[in-house]
Amino acid sequence: MDRNARSVDTRKNGTWLVALLVAAMAVLAALAQRDAHAEYGDVVINNFSDASGVRPVVFPHWFHRIRFRCKVCHSDLGFKFKAGGNEINMLKIIDGQYCGACHNGSVAWSVENCDLCHSGKPGTPTLVHESTLQKLAAPPARPAGAAK
Repeated sequence: MDRNARSVDTRKNGTWLVALLVAAMAVLAALAQRDAHAEYGDVVINNFSDASGVRPVVFPHWFHRIRFRCKVCHSDLGFKFKAGGNEINMLKIIDGQYCGACHNGSVAWSVENCDLCHSGKPGTPTLVHESTLQKLAAPPARPAGAAK
């Protein structure tokens, strides 16, 4: 193979590499634009998010549970065992309460990375996603004449 043929091959390989990088960046950009969704056992927190104009938080419960014992969050940090049972807001988190005890930039990412937590679909109610209780028990009966 002569020198000119080698030069053409290099340009073709370079073009292929650039095209591959552009395609990979397009895929990553598309994935970043998708709405996050809750997996089994995740907690969607939307007590104040919609009212504040941000997406609900999707809290990956099992991701945290495999790293920590229940007592770390539910005893030491004061999280109640009920979706929506805590008055969590960003001021408390920034103050080091609730999620802010770890999400402080030292133990885990800090509050400046809003989209990492606020990734739920707007309008999703506070709930434990696909919980066993939702699958096995009927919703509580409403008293006759009660508004929905």
